[in-house]
Amino acid sequence: MKETKKMLSMLLILIIASLLVSACGKIKETVKPEAPKPKYVLMFNHVLSESEPFHQGFLKWAQRVKERTNGEVEIQVFHSGQLGVEEDIIEQLKQGAPIGQNTNAARLGMYVPAIAVLNAPYFVENIEDVAKLRELPTVKQWEKELEEKHGIKVLSFSWVQGMRHMLTNKPIKTPEDLKGLRIRTLGAPIWQQSIRAMGAAPVAMPFGEVYTGMQQKAIDGADLVYRNVIGAKLFETAKYMSETNHILLINFEVMSKKYFDSLPPEYQRILVEECNNAGMETSKEMEQEVEALRKELTQKGMTIVQDVDLAAFRKAGEGAYKVLGLTEARDKLYEEMNRKQ
Repeated sequence: MKETKKMLSMLLILIIASLLVSACGKIKETVKPEAPKPKYVLMFNHVLSESEPFHQGFLKWAQRVKERTNGEVEIQVFHSGQLGVEEDIIEQLKQGAPIGQNTNAARLGMYVPAIAVLNAPYFVENIEDVAKLRELPTVKQWEKELEEKHGIKVLSFSWVQGMRHMLTNKPIKTPEDLKGLRIRTLGAPIWQQSIRAMGAAPVAMPFGEVYTGMQQKAIDGADLVYRNVIGAKLFETAKYMSETNHILLINFEVMSKKYFDSLPPEYQRILVEECNNAGMETSKEMEQEVEALRKELTQKGMTIVQDVDLAAFRKAGEGAYKVLGLTEARDKLYEEMNRKQ
């Protein structure tokens, strides 16, 4: 009897020991080493919605940078202006904050006035022209001025949202049709003067307020690209999208020059390269989706106006160049591009 009990006890001990060894093995198998913490973190802000292709493009940029730097550089992307309004973010990054912002030449023109010409009416009309602009001596000089005088580092301006058109509740075919209308645009001088030159009254308003502004009739319309209309559901507040093609919306990705300089040279190069790559890919994707967006907006009840007098709008747009003294800057860039006006 005693021998039986002894054997049962030993068997029980062996079973318990076996279970403990098995459990330890499983613990070793399931416990994974912690991912290395990033040495450098860039918080990147943009005002577009989460559904916008640009947001997905920024996430792609962030992922590629993370992979190429072995996790040492992390870009945290914030959509819908979660970090704040664009003007405030730019002022913060100028002071050295580890923040980046999606912006445009019109806003940067507040610091280097001539660069605003890149967002002037009918300046360039396709992505290929934008690619050429990146290599021009005059543009590089403007970028250098942004860095040295204002602490703003331009990473890329390969991000093209497409042509801006007029979103209203009446068809717009000539500049005469804009008379008396209050059109939302950005507060920068080139945007304001462009809208004014084409016959409307410009109203500075954040993009996030356009929907309620249209609902409450604080504005009569806005100049936007197709994807903006879909992303912000502005088809619920407007009946017409008139293809004035008045501005090819070139976006700039900027960050603090001071923080950029704190990165190892190799990481600086990766940050710029991947930003340009993701920008061109996203821009081409957006260019290819225009026809589908037209159809989608039509299905949602909007009317797309395509018989617009573009010659009349081009002529009207010249007024913006003259008022802001940008004619010389435009002609200089055209000369460097070997392009006729």
